[in-house]
Amino acid sequence: MKLNPGQNEAVNYISGPCLVLAGAGSGKTRVITNKIAYLVRQCDVPARYIAAVTFTNKAAREMKERVGQTLGKKEARGLKVSTFHTLGLNIIKSEVKTLGIKPGFSLFDDKDSLALLKDLTATELDGDKELLNLLQSRISSWKNDLILPENLAKTSLSASDAEFAEFYQRYHNNLRAYNALDFDDLILLPTLLLKSNETVRQKWQMKIRYLLVDEYQDTNTSQYELVRLLAGERARFTVVGDDDQSIYSWRGARPQNLVLLQKDFPSLRVIKLEQNYRSSGRILHCANILIQNNPHVFEKRLFSELSYGEPLKVIIAKNEEHEAERVVAEMLAHKFMNATHFKDYAILYRGNFQSRVFEKFLMSNRIPYKISGGMSFFGRTEVKDIMAYLRLLVNQDDDNALLRVINTPTRGIGRVSLEKLGNLANKNKLSMFAAAFDAQLQEHVSGKALVSIEQFSRWIVELSDQVHRGDGIATVRDMIKTMGYEEWLYETSTSPKAAEMAMGNISTLFGWISDMLEGTELDPPMSLQEVVNRLILRDMMERGEDQDESDQVQLMTLHASKGLEFPYVFMVGMEEGLLPHKSSIEEDNIDEERRLAYVGITRAQRNLFFTLVKERRQFGELINPEPSRFLYELPQDDVLWEHKKNKDSADVRQQKGQVGIANLRNMLAKK
Repeated sequence: MKLNPGQNEAVNYISGPCLVLAGAGSGKTRVITNKIAYLVRQCDVPARYIAAVTFTNKAAREMKERVGQTLGKKEARGLKVSTFHTLGLNIIKSEVKTLGIKPGFSLFDDKDSLALLKDLTATELDGDKELLNLLQSRISSWKNDLILPENLAKTSLSASDAEFAEFYQRYHNNLRAYNALDFDDLILLPTLLLKSNETVRQKWQMKIRYLLVDEYQDTNTSQYELVRLLAGERARFTVVGDDDQSIYSWRGARPQNLVLLQKDFPSLRVIKLEQNYRSSGRILHCANILIQNNPHVFEKRLFSELSYGEPLKVIIAKNEEHEAERVVAEMLAHKFMNATHFKDYAILYRGNFQSRVFEKFLMSNRIPYKISGGMSFFGRTEVKDIMAYLRLLVNQDDDNALLRVINTPTRGIGRVSLEKLGNLANKNKLSMFAAAFDAQLQEHVSGKALVSIEQFSRWIVELSDQVHRGDGIATVRDMIKTMGYEEWLYETSTSPKAAEMAMGNISTLFGWISDMLEGTELDPPMSLQEVVNRLILRDMMERGEDQDESDQVQLMTLHASKGLEFPYVFMVGMEEGLLPHKSSIEEDNIDEERRLAYVGITRAQRNLFFTLVKERRQFGELINPEPSRFLYELPQDDVLWEHKKNKDSADVRQQKGQVGIANLRNMLAKK
């Protein structure tokens, strides 16, 4: 497919900093992949000096595949396509000595971090879930703003923040004692290192001679700073983003980074991609009119060469039950008249709680559906168990991993024995694994528990030695065989089938580990330590991603829908208090809610339906919500409100009837 003028300009401009303002559905991924090919083939930049960075593993995989198809394996060799966090991990691995980290560090996911915070604040917070989640979020915000605990000590804080700062210091100290990093450290540490160490900074600027960043509007402070430091004075980079799709301020994203870029790089070239290849002209016209109500630094208007399309329809229901009933009825009628598939339809909502009633009516009508954000592969118990074993294998200081597996399968080591082991470790300032070899342990633990702890610890040491000798695949295979996990699964699972499926998941995991240890033409072999960290990172990045392509109606939040497209979209709950959300109204953050509505509208390719209710139950009370202000901001000539709908003429009714009969005949013929 030929590039349009805007895409062509974005691909060919390489002499300075470049911002590509890519509207929804404007082919930004094509621009990035074509630009990489242009740099390699036309500008003689070897692929190993090019890095493309995005936010999800899925996007990185797709980009890598498309570049591979364009360039071929030989030309693409050495190309770095990754998430921000994988790039950060690679910098940390390369600079462990400078950072003062031991090579065999562990990665803590959000659950590990929360468990550690719970343990460290047991006296003060007493396991209060709400406060712990708030603390975790606060620490994450500080790290995203490049603030270390010692920096906080120098600033004046409120009483609650002062206490949280103390917890942050404890958490920081314990992570270092465990030789562990959390998710936010993967950006924080490399950014601070590049900022403070000129030698390291110059080294990485030479390694990455051209940088491309996707979804730039979603960058936070630390990610922006990382980009700026890697780009350096040469400023050979292209960032692609859309300020109208910036909907993640709650997790630190700063759309103002687009403005900051212009200040930091005055020679910045701004190129707009305004042609949309996804949606009908009418859907785009409505989206443009809506988003014009937001302030803009960079103006743009999407256009399409597709047909103008049908009006956007507003369905008004009595209550939530009636809303779900109407959506299902509308979908079934539409599917029948247009001979479509269930996977062509998406139901988008502001909050997850809205899905329940739609699930109920979809199930009662035997309509297959899928809710985005189900359990990931790495969320399964058996996979988490094996991953914990591997974490312990490469880092014996990882207490969280030890606690998970030391009695899985059952080895006769009870809670009391583990508590005594933990107390000894704390007293002597050791990891729990090191405490297992301490001569004093015999004074606290005896009998079968002592023997089991000693046997388990020796077994881990033997496996660890085997890893160091270089045969990672054989070690992992031996570990799975000798740990007795399969037998234990068949004893404890609800059915033999469940045990079989769990072992199937372990087999899949082993296959991935083997592939990564052996390497491919494009990816060099990894050590077991690297494999473990890469898989932990993959788990954190891929939660909520679903590769299932079966024929199911898609249910998801508006936030989760970003980057996706569907022929037919239902945006439900279009009411004040839901969209825009009540909290955003109170905080005067309507602009971001409008961007969220814009994202929802631009997911639709052919038809878009809005629904709202006259009566909704909220916190046990019945309320009568007003229609969302965003509905009134749309051009009303393009919107068909149900109560204003004109009746079809006799000719139109006859035409619809003929289409219906034709579709019915086709369905019967297929049977």
